Amino acid sequence: MALFLFPFNIASGGAAGIAILFEVWFDLSHAYTIWGLNIILLLFAVRWIGVLSSLKTVYTVSFTSLTIFVLQSFSIGLDMLPPIYVSFLLGAVVFGIGVGILFRNGASSGGLAIIAHIFFVLFKWLPGKSMFWMNMVVFSLIAYVIDWTLIFGAVLVQWIATKVINYVVSYQVQRDEDDTAMSA
Repeated sequence: MALFLFPFNIASGGAAGIAILFEVWFDLSHAYTIWGLNIILLLFAVRWIGVLSSLKTVYTVSFTSLTIFVLQSFSIGLDMLPPIYVSFLLGAVVFGIGVGILFRNGASSGGLAIIAHIFFVLFKWLPGKSMFWMNMVVFSLIAYVIDWTLIFGAVLVQWIATKVINYVVSYQVQRDEDDTAMSA
């Protein structure tokens, strides 16, 4: 996010979008906003996804916030980044793989993904789909407040990330004993 998406004001999800808005409105660091929002959502998470999952998410959110804080302290100009659409693709794929792995291991990336994780646990809804629709609300607000053209990049990033997340969550690892090449 910090390297590929935030420099272009493109959100990878709802919490990142809210962080972008808070930076515009209050000049508040993305890292602080993401951490604060997640504290509130984690209080709800304990109830529905359990203490262990919530603790895993606290670890993930802390690591993410720290990483964003550190990466944003480096002065990286837009001229040093890949072209915008390459950044979209790289950001979406890296984000999707990371969030998918977290869901497979009983954690979430925080933010609105916590709500998607609750829906996944309670209703078995694939998390990518519920994240997509919740994030569309935030992306629309970003488009209205900052620049309406940003919604196109955000939707593209979210669509790619959603596909990657659902693939990673749904992917079935084939065991060696099931592998016909190994049994021959």
